[in-house]
Amino acid sequence: MAQPKITPELTIKQVALTQGNTPVSLSPESATPVLLKQSTQVTQAVTQADSQEETQQSSNVIDKDSSKIVLATLNARFFHTSFGLRYLYANLKELQQCCEIKEFIIQTRDMDIVEQILASKPEIVGFGVYIWNIVETTAVVNLLKVIAPEITVVLGGPEVSYETENQAIVACADYVLTGPADVSFYQLCKDILNKTPPDKKILNSKPVALEDIALPYEYYTDEDLKHRLLYVEASRGCPFKCEFCLSSLDKTSTPFELTLFLKEMEILYQRGARNFKFIDRTFNLNINTTMQIMQFFLDRMTDDLYLHFEVVPDHLPRKLKALLAQFPQGSLQFEIGIQTFNVEVQKNISRKQNNAKSKENLLWLRDNTSAHIHADLIFGLPGETFDTFKDSFNQLYHCRPHEIQMGILKRLKGSPIIRHTEAFDLRFNPLPPFNILSTDRVSFTTMQRINRFARYWDMIGNSGRFKYSLPHILSDEPFDDFMAITEWIFNKTGQIHKFKLKKLFELISQAVEALFPEKHQLVIEKIEIDYNAAKLKSLFSGLNLYAVAQVETVSKNKALKRQQQHMS
Repeated sequence: MAQPKITPELTIKQVALTQGNTPVSLSPESATPVLLKQSTQVTQAVTQADSQEETQQSSNVIDKDSSKIVLATLNARFFHTSFGLRYLYANLKELQQCCEIKEFIIQTRDMDIVEQILASKPEIVGFGVYIWNIVETTAVVNLLKVIAPEITVVLGGPEVSYETENQAIVACADYVLTGPADVSFYQLCKDILNKTPPDKKILNSKPVALEDIALPYEYYTDEDLKHRLLYVEASRGCPFKCEFCLSSLDKTSTPFELTLFLKEMEILYQRGARNFKFIDRTFNLNINTTMQIMQFFLDRMTDDLYLHFEVVPDHLPRKLKALLAQFPQGSLQFEIGIQTFNVEVQKNISRKQNNAKSKENLLWLRDNTSAHIHADLIFGLPGETFDTFKDSFNQLYHCRPHEIQMGILKRLKGSPIIRHTEAFDLRFNPLPPFNILSTDRVSFTTMQRINRFARYWDMIGNSGRFKYSLPHILSDEPFDDFMAITEWIFNKTGQIHKFKLKKLFELISQAVEALFPEKHQLVIEKIEIDYNAAKLKSLFSGLNLYAVAQVETVSKNKALKRQQQHMS
């Protein structure tokens, strides 16, 4: 094994934040404080010779002690890490010394985020903007510019890289860097700090060869390694042209130099990293490279090693299959994009896929490996109907993936899907996440039915909570069966969120009794196995498993509980 790279001058400073209403505690004896939400300042001293050279170049203009750059983003969840910000930091050269990374989650109040950013007294704040955080980031940027208009705000990320001029968040920012900004962010910060800022607001990042980009992996902290997902990439780009995806704009897939990449993976592994999520769009495109990476991890296999890959479903040659079969239970997850099995819809969106081979490979993976299979479908594609989607779902279900992720088509800015807007009467939500509302083949009402189906499927089918009972509930036409369950539960409860798990067990049993009474007694036996596996506190015998008509009542005392608390 290669020896881990030692960076003795790398220091980590955590900024105390709060998780909900609970203060984060910092350990004064530790270089890696105890935290639930991360806001990191990472600085690395360059070698003495490089430092002297860079000082001569910039010390006459930039005061590193007073200049401050904050790189910030709002992650969807705490256990996510911002890969993009770490790339920007890795390529800041001498400006690393006056930069820190602050990561928040979208549930955090905008005022609290702004307060934490202002505590660093920055001159420049760069925000990573994505479809999942555009609303919250817009609020933060607006507030920041009201309180501290002298701060220069720079935006980047896929959500502001296309249709840029008309976005509300752009109107209140100072600069926008479109495209990959690994290098261009450094140059922009340098120009701003040198008092020679660009005269344009929207700046297009120029393409940079991968060998000219500094890799970010050393800037994952020890806390990241212990508690958060580590994103890695062995290549960038995608050769396929699926029009719903921004990667369709790429000309090809370009690999990082493999020896260097594996060296970085070795360093992370030696530091204790065991959770690697590859973001390559086509991980198994180059089989020789795929084999070397898989063998690298297989040689270092531990009980807690976990690898996530996005794979092309119709490209699993025999030698790769032989290698995959060697990985133990719990070590692999494959995300496999099927999207649709309908040939006409595939043509509409320029998707090339061998459907027969894809199904054959899905079944092979399920039967011959221990990998967790997460397969994707998208509803609302141009030309798709309720019935054609039902057929795709049924075909995929019988391939037995562990999860079927039912996505709803979203209008990603810049994606070529918009060329079909008029021909197929595509109507998208004008607000994030810009989901499809109706098409010429699918009414808004039908779209709502599918939305509910997808939500219930995620709670029931994908959760793994009902793995013993669900196969006995669904027949050879699983879509129709589950749609009936969806509509029965929604009609009874009016809810698609916030179900207590105990209540969900009851509702499923009641739905089966009402819809498929001949299956009910067997399903109850299987539900009991699932319920016991869930290890809930209440006894299974106490569940209401039968669809008995009940009148919902709210007592006066309960309705006025809040008022009574003040009066008593």
